[in-house]
Amino acid sequence: MDHTKKVILITGASAGMGKEFAKELLKDGHTVYGVARRLDKMTDIKQLGVKTMEMDVTDDAAMVKCVDAIIKTEGRIDVLINNAGFGSYGAIEDVSISDARYQLEVNVFGAARLMQLVVPYMRKQHYGRIINISSIGGKLALPFGGWYHASKFALEALSDSLRNEVEQFGIDVVVIEPGGVKSEWGTIAMDNLKKTSGNTVYQQLANNIANTMTKIDGKVADPIVIVNLVRKAIEAKKPKTRYSGGYMAKLALFMRKILPDRTFDKVMLSQLK
Repeated sequence: MDHTKKVILITGASAGMGKEFAKELLKDGHTVYGVARRLDKMTDIKQLGVKTMEMDVTDDAAMVKCVDAIIKTEGRIDVLINNAGFGSYGAIEDVSISDARYQLEVNVFGAARLMQLVVPYMRKQHYGRIINISSIGGKLALPFGGWYHASKFALEALSDSLRNEVEQFGIDVVVIEPGGVKSEWGTIAMDNLKKTSGNTVYQQLANNIANTMTKIDGKVADPIVIVNLVRKAIEAKKPKTRYSGGYMAKLALFMRKILPDRTFDKVMLSQLK
């Protein structure tokens, strides 16, 4: 089998990094399927040659239907890029459990279900790459991001377990940990934070953090930085288990690794206030 040209499935392809992955991987000559809830937001990449489908990662039937359709047309799925996700921000005390549940539904269970659906096909061909888009927030947790961080910590753990289970079948599981990257994600997350905790007992810290994060927006990396990490994960004969990049990614991960918890807390809070 020619493994240079791959059949790639990307979730969350209607905006931000997902859209960039679709455009750039198409340029590399792969067959790219971009899926998202908003079909109309993918018209531009469809015109370029990306095969687009409507799919909500909280809808089991839609996920099954989508994977079946790709297998029927292509006969295989070589690479799954679990990119769909969002940040539900607010104090743990303030975020409703139903909102928390939805955060995990999209960021964890949606990704996990797709992994379950593609693994049997990858196993049969003794080849596959599952690339999970986590975050540096899958290794460190900041105030007001509790449920988002919980979802990314969970995705990291699932990736580690799955990697050890499926390696014997020729399947690689790779985690990508972006730092700050240009996308609509940050704006949505910070609006979310202001709405949830902007008028509660947490308002001072919440508004400080929201304002700081909004200011940082000008310094964040271009999505191509993360696209290139995904390229490495796809093209490497033996990919690394994790790749990180983007604004502050390497430094933040390094500090989290070497500093005691309370020292790390102090350093991060001093940067955010």
